[in-house]
Formats: sequence, C-alpha cells, structure tokens
Amino acid sequence: MDSGTEVTGGGWSRRRFVGALAGAAAVVAVPAPAAPLRQRPHNAPAPVAETPPKAPSAPRPLYIGTYTSVDGGGTGIGLAAYDPATGEITGTGTLTGVADPSYLAVHPNGRTLYVVNERTDGGVTAVRLADRKILGSRSTGGAGPCHLSVHPSGRWLLSANYTSGSVAVHPIDATGALGERTDLVAHSSPAPGPGQQGPHAHQFITSPDGGHVLAVDLGTDTVYSYRLDLAKGTLTEVAQAHTKPGAGPRHLTFHPGGRYAYLADEVGNTVAACGYDRATGRLTIGEPQSTGSTPGTTNYPAQFLVTADGAYAYLANRGDNTLARYAVEAEGARLRLLDTVPVHGDFPRQIAFSPDGRLLFASNQRSGTVSVFTVDARSGELRLAGEPFASPVAVCALPL
Repeated sequence: MDSGTEVTGGGWSRRRFVGALAGAAAVVAVPAPAAPLRQRPHNAPAPVAETPPKAPSAPRPLYIGTYTSVDGGGTGIGLAAYDPATGEITGTGTLTGVADPSYLAVHPNGRTLYVVNERTDGGVTAVRLADRKILGSRSTGGAGPCHLSVHPSGRWLLSANYTSGSVAVHPIDATGALGERTDLVAHSSPAPGPGQQGPHAHQFITSPDGGHVLAVDLGTDTVYSYRLDLAKGTLTEVAQAHTKPGAGPRHLTFHPGGRYAYLADEVGNTVAACGYDRATGRLTIGEPQSTGSTPGTTNYPAQFLVTADGAYAYLANRGDNTLARYAVEAEGARLRLLDTVPVHGDFPRQIAFSPDGRLLFASNQRSGTVSVFTVDARSGELRLAGEPFASPVAVCALPL
C-alpha cells in the first residue's frame, strides 16, 4: 500500500501506514535450517558463467495495473508490448471493465490473467488472455485486496486483503475461471504493532517446494505459514514468524534454492534475510539490514526480486526512489548491499523481471511511469533502457 490516506473504490479512505524507522546495518546472516549446506570443494574449479542465449526479438505482452478510482488513474488494465532485446515499451490500449486492478498475476500455463480489485468490497477477476475476455469476478470476503498469486498446481488463487487483514483462497477451474471462495482466514493474533490499528495482510505466496503458503502481515509484524489442503482449498496455520515491533513487513521473496528468503519491512525501512524450514513451514527472520536509502530520507521499501541463479537480489525503495542491488552469499543465507541506482521515477511500487531475466520493470506510482532496466548477467548491474514509459498511476507491471 502507499503512505498517507488514499481514496479508492466506493469512496473509502484509509491510513496506509505511519512513520518510518531508521534502516539498520549491512551484512547479516540468518541461522541455517536443519538441512546441511552443500559446499563446493575447496580444490574444485570455479563455475564458469554461461553465455546467455540470444534474446528473442519479437515483441512480448506487458500488462500494467493501476487505480481506476483515483484522480489521474487509469480506466482499466493497461495493455502494452515490449521489445525483449531493448526493453522499449509501446502502448496498445486498455482493457476496461476491471475496477482498481492494482496487482496482477498469471496462471502457470500462461493462459489466464488474475487481478485484484482493490476496493471496499474486494474482489479478484480472471481474464482469458487469448481474446482478453473477462471470465468473471469473485469476492475476496474482505476490503482492499492488494496482492494475489497462483498456487504452482494452477488450481488455487491466493489473495491478501490489506484493509481487513485476511487471506482468501479461490478454486480455479479448467478454463481458468474462478469458483466461490473456499476459505477466508483473518489475522486476529498477535495484536497490531506500534502505530497500527489492525492487521494488514500485504502478500500471500507459496513456498518454492509447494508445501506451505505464507502470508505477510504489515499490521501484526508477522509472517504466517499455512498448510493448504489441495483437495479442499482450506488453510491450517502451522507457524508464525515475528519481526521487530513496528517493522511493518510487506513483501517476501524466496531464494531459488528454497531454504532462504528476503523480507522487506515497509515501515521500519529495513530488510532481513530469513531461513525457511521446508518440513515445518517455519520462517526464521534475521536481523534488520539497510535498504541503501539515503540517511534522513523517508523511505518505504516495497518489493524484492532475486535472479534465477540466486546470485543477486534487488529492492525497490519508495521515497528514496532507488533500486538497491545486493549480492546473495552463503548459498542464500546472507545479503550484502552493493549499491543503489536511481529508478528514474517517483515511488516504485512494484518490480518484475521479464521471463528471461534480462530486463527489470519498475512501476512508479506517483510519476505514472514504468522504468525498464537491463540486467547484466555477470555483475547484476542495472542500466536504464531508454526513457520511462508513461502509464496512469502505474502500480504493477507484468511482462510475459
């Protein structure tokens, strides 16, 4: 969510969060999970970086989320195409009839797009990509849904209701359409953290091994781990992990190895490396680290990305308006801040890689732009790929 008060669907307003604490220090490792690390023998030759395959040249689709109920917002899901070699974006229109589509996700088979409707009467909408036909919407059972993801099985949609502090599950049928909600769980414990009036679920994702689903709640300073019954679509809580009070966790991203993850703390302006136990679903949150933001700058870290090879991680800094680059060390257990680069926009709400990992897209909410960066496969360095693309209140970019 954003800092400050905003008005969205139905005329409702909310205080997204208050304040930000100073960022903490640099390189922190987390306790390793029980499974032993596999180390490269000391006398083994260092791996040689492979030459990346030639980038495809045909334009690829790009979908852009926005708010339709704010001044200057969009009128639906932004439609665009991007050049996978250069990153240049060309607008192709708008898919109307979808209210406040602030976050987007695609089905694993690539055939269906799912969108939150971030309104008081929260919903999720399915869109068939072949002809961009809207397949219908379902209620999330809460207010202000701000995140959704598809379970790797392709059978369940997971969504997070920010304002209500709850998470929902919907079945996905063979056509990609959504069925009636199968579960809704409100985060009633622990009590809200400092400055918060209630729970605020901000993300709902599946662990890389598929064994658990995890919900990040900014209001309760907690990451909840659940078992998802793959036959019934119901949730059973199995663990809780707590940040420091007032950290306001927002977004969790797993290392591809599956034993570690990285957490962005929106209110505290910190990040943390976390250990993950696949057997129990329990997350172990490490000590707070710096976001790389300029001292004295009010900054709200938004989202992490990790490269497919697990070598580098990137963080979107809203307020500082930068992208921080981290080296990922100790097979995922440790983050080391390398540098930051300007995002060339205002308030980068969300970041995403192109499917081949060559490009990074940053959605800049306040400037209404999408910035595109090339990603150096060897060094992880980011370079701006041309002028940012103008799009009304850009809050999510999904390159396919």
